[in-house]
Amino acid sequence: MYRWEITRAALAQRVFAIVRSRTYDEASATADTLLSAGITSLEISLTTPFALEAVTTLTRELGDDAVIGAGTVLDAVSARMAVDAGARFLVSPSLDAEVIRTAHRYGIPVFSGVSTPSEMVRGLELGADALKLFPASGHDPAWLTEVRAALPQVPLLPTGGVTVDSAPEWIAAGAVAVGMGAALSDGDRETVAKRAADLLTRLEEAAPDRPTIRGTADF
Repeated sequence: MYRWEITRAALAQRVFAIVRSRTYDEASATADTLLSAGITSLEISLTTPFALEAVTTLTRELGDDAVIGAGTVLDAVSARMAVDAGARFLVSPSLDAEVIRTAHRYGIPVFSGVSTPSEMVRGLELGADALKLFPASGHDPAWLTEVRAALPQVPLLPTGGVTVDSAPEWIAAGAVAVGMGAALSDGDRETVAKRAADLLTRLEEAAPDRPTIRGTADF
């Protein structure tokens, strides 16, 4: 797929789940629970032991049934390793030109971290495919509404402190999607399944009628 197609697929549900675990086995179990709950986009944080092995395994086993990316990608070396492992998208807490350049060389989209309007504009200039507002806990949806009044072209992904209750508010304020970790994945399979189903419904209801990233299609 082209970069824009991967981006659209990764953000189609308006949420991507973040898997950050203490062990490989724990990460695998969390990923399995989320996938069983119907979440189709997962970011495996490189802070997880053997994260790249998890990316490779999930990508190979799931094929086109889910979009598996790598998170906490801080530099060009990590970006290339994640691409080689099979990551379909890269997420970073920071704005690094070399990460974007490396991933784009191989047709992989990058969601770079930003926290200010100046960084958002810089991210667009560098070609980031979407911008991770991090940490979202430092802001609120009303702030995003104000930012988008001046920068309506910025595709933002609030991440860090987003909850099931606040996620629809972020989407209603104009976010393209949200990133969620433990707030989505904590609990047993039944609990996560119910939470995910409720979340996906609420996100769908909250979404304004607008084009997706860079006008590629409608969600």
